Amino acid sequence: TPAGAEGLVFLPYLAGERTPYPDPNARGVFVGLSLRHGKGHLVRAVLEGVAFGLRDSLEIMRDLGVPIQQIRASGGGARSPLWRQILANVFGLPVVTTNAEEGPAYGVALLAAVGTGAFPSVPEACRTAIKVVSQTDPDPAATAVYEEYYGVYRGLYPTLKGVFSKLGELSVKGAAS
Repeated sequence: TPAGAEGLVFLPYLAGERTPYPDPNARGVFVGLSLRHGKGHLVRAVLEGVAFGLRDSLEIMRDLGVPIQQIRASGGGARSPLWRQILANVFGLPVVTTNAEEGPAYGVALLAAVGTGAFPSVPEACRTAIKVVSQTDPDPAATAVYEEYYGVYRGLYPTLKGVFSKLGELSVKGAAS
């Protein structure tokens, strides 16, 4: 399935949303679904929708002036070349993996090592212990496609906010009966 899932967009608000919209009533939505879409389109749209949601947070950091040159992926999802490529294309940045597959736990271990004096500082511990092992670069053609789709994605929540609110009210009424 090509980038953009042939016009299918997914909002990944399956448990409400917190960033950038603090809305517990927000819900997951497929927009653009047609008879031509199959299982592969649905899966691709879900992956892209999650990546767009992550990009929302990245854009907040960019708006704050934080210089971002690469994204570091860790955990189980980072093992997927497709997922890393989608992220690189949506972010327009290289996505790297490191020798520490479970980043948070490894980071805590490094902090403990600094605390015990094994390393003189956190930056020194990181320079010594963490190494980039793979890099996935964005594909300019796919990044251009995702720029257009991200614009559509960003317009969906404001358009559907009232619908989410109404559905929230209805679900409370339904639970009470």
